[in-house]
Amino acid sequence: MIEESWRYIIIREKDVGRRVDAYLAKRFPSYSRSQIRKYITEGKVLSVSRKLKASSLLMENEQLKLFVPGLVPDSPPPPLPEVLYEDDRIIVANKPSGMLVHPAGDQFVWALVGLFKTAYPRDQIDLVHRIDRETSGVLLLTKDKEANAFLKTNMAERNVQKIYQAITRGVPDWDEKDLVAPIGVQMKSEVRLRRAVLEDGQYCHTGFKVLERLEKYALLECRLHTGRTHQIRVHCQFSGHAIVGDDKYASDAELKVSREQGGKRLFLHAQSLKFKHPATDEWLRLEAPLDDDYQNFLDQLVAIN
Repeated sequence: MIEESWRYIIIREKDVGRRVDAYLAKRFPSYSRSQIRKYITEGKVLSVSRKLKASSLLMENEQLKLFVPGLVPDSPPPPLPEVLYEDDRIIVANKPSGMLVHPAGDQFVWALVGLFKTAYPRDQIDLVHRIDRETSGVLLLTKDKEANAFLKTNMAERNVQKIYQAITRGVPDWDEKDLVAPIGVQMKSEVRLRRAVLEDGQYCHTGFKVLERLEKYALLECRLHTGRTHQIRVHCQFSGHAIVGDDKYASDAELKVSREQGGKRLFLHAQSLKFKHPATDEWLRLEAPLDDDYQNFLDQLVAIN
């Protein structure tokens, strides 16, 4: 652990009145209530505003500080992702492939939202939407609750345009394809969540356009009309052209071939986001450049085409 590092948790309205030991044991299931009580006694769980006991009842907006092994960083933070646009209400970042948007599970992992919260301590940084860990590209954050609510409402009403770029295995025999196919959970466990096109799944709509045909590969534009988990990845696999480097939805043989050719990541990139600004109601369109790994692999495919 890094001695100067603490993990901060802000108590929300739904958790007000709960015992602190019960709350933390439920939030972090790998730690028992007796372990949490021990950490509180040792001063490794504190409240910013008062002296804390295991039996203390949580208060709204109370800030807890944790210095519990496994829940705090054991390495320096990665660089702050590139900021594509910023004003007094919003931040548009270019998320690198391999970085979580939000922490998941018990163990501490550096995630994009935490890095921005640390870099902007005077603002109420929050996410408007999420993209997969291995996906790169445009991600929208807000600096206040009102802006966040405005943009999330627009997202829910599908008043935001999301365009992705993907490299897929196999060359489609169509130029454009409008795919409407419901997606549901096919397999769920503690370590793996897999979705598929299922009759009783959620309504999903993706528009595809072939940007370039390459030998045994294709470069696709993917336009999201809905925003379900793994939507583009599942729809690409369902159409017969899984995304290169997709360890959930590509076949083992496809993964082996792409990795032998240097494809070491999921080649899905959130290229652009078009949305109304929460202050002016005017449209903004932000675009994220491809990172080096993506561009180099694409250049390699073009060169051998």
